[in-house]
Amino acid sequence: MMKKLLLAIGLVAVACPVFSQELYVNTEPASNMATNSLGIRVEDQGYFKPGYKNRATLELMYGATRRLMVHGSLYESNYYQNQSHFEGGSVYAKYRFLSIDSVQKHFRGAFFAKLSSINNPVVNQEISLEGDNSGLQSGVVFTQLLHKLALSGSLSYLHDWDNAGGNNLPVGYAKNAVAYTLSSGYLLLPKAYTSYNQLNVNVYAELLGKTNPGYGQSYLDAAPAVQLIFSSLVRVDFSYRVPLYNSMERNTAHMYLIRLEYNLFNL
Repeated sequence: MMKKLLLAIGLVAVACPVFSQELYVNTEPASNMATNSLGIRVEDQGYFKPGYKNRATLELMYGATRRLMVHGSLYESNYYQNQSHFEGGSVYAKYRFLSIDSVQKHFRGAFFAKLSSINNPVVNQEISLEGDNSGLQSGVVFTQLLHKLALSGSLSYLHDWDNAGGNNLPVGYAKNAVAYTLSSGYLLLPKAYTSYNQLNVNVYAELLGKTNPGYGQSYLDAAPAVQLIFSSLVRVDFSYRVPLYNSMERNTAHMYLIRLEYNLFNL
């Protein structure tokens, strides 16, 4: 009896910082990583038409406190050249300001901000801080957990400026954008937690949208995803974006994503 009780307490302690069905593939939830934990991500994104192009990302994530987490990312791709090259980097911070917790459910809210410096030429209408544009993004995200189902939505503002290396923003291009997301995640496996080593399988359905106000440029993508978590430490993500509506020149339409993440706790 005592062994089962200690196991249950341990599982709750691990699960509470971020429930697995909140680990969205294309967006961030309002929840944070555990304090003094480090996440290491290696990611590949790309598309196959009109020709195959891909971007590699190295990302480090750190839970600074129970309310604050920070990310740092480096990007390399062949999106704008024939050969892959280093594009620049970004930093991200999220501060959780709201927590309403109860048994097997909670509601959380957080502010977030992202700053990027990129050296690519500006050729697309989308303002994207993940290797394409230099700029600033800030917004708010709310996440609701209901047992095995997690729902999350975000709204943010983006402002871009000239890219590094003399890559100026072309005349007539939008400098401001609004981004909005709606995400759902469901825990398929395990049916009941009995061990840290159990395989977690999560499925996701996410809506990703962006608008350049005053330019008649916008899109809305559906991004289904599957996620595997091994031994509560290793995470593997697979996702593919499908445009539901698009009037914007961009790289992200019909984009796949593959990600490997490893987490270190109690540093």
